[in-house]
Amino acid sequence: MKLKLLAASLCAAALWTGTAFAAHGPTMVGGANMLPERNIIENAVNSGDHATLVAAVQAADLVNVLQGEGPFTVFAPVDAAFAKLPEGTVDTLLMPENQEQLQTVLTYHVVPGNLTRDVLLEQVMENDGTVAFKTVQGGHLTVMRNGNNLMVMDAQGNSANITVVDVAQSNGVIHVIDSVLLP
Repeated sequence: MKLKLLAASLCAAALWTGTAFAAHGPTMVGGANMLPERNIIENAVNSGDHATLVAAVQAADLVNVLQGEGPFTVFAPVDAAFAKLPEGTVDTLLMPENQEQLQTVLTYHVVPGNLTRDVLLEQVMENDGTVAFKTVQGGHLTVMRNGNNLMVMDAQGNSANITVVDVAQSNGVIHVIDSVLLP
């Protein structure tokens, strides 16, 4: 039990300091090394935690966009986040006739620029604890502090915790989140 608490404390400290243990090698996401010389798609397909996101990006025909030059900041929901949606939602969104709606949801998770944890935190602190960012979709996401961590809130008032920060990509940065955000 003490070992689990120590590990949790170290992970929390790494998240707060923004290091995510990067000093010891590439960031691990979903059991795979996320290599900074790879683009967002190249890394996401290797993550064991992002199979649903990858399938959705493919169904939405957004692969070429997220392999593009960028830079992009992606708030990437894990598979468990998609599983929290009402039953049938993901299957419905993946249908070809719903491609436009799926594109809307996915591009709502993408912000232009390379917004690292330090940049996000700095802007949150400069703006009395919350700051809104315009997404590629055109809506806004609000980033705020949640204790020692950061969280993102969507237009509906739903929030997602950022569970892994600063996963460096050749064309931006990924922040792993625990909920799907909706415009």
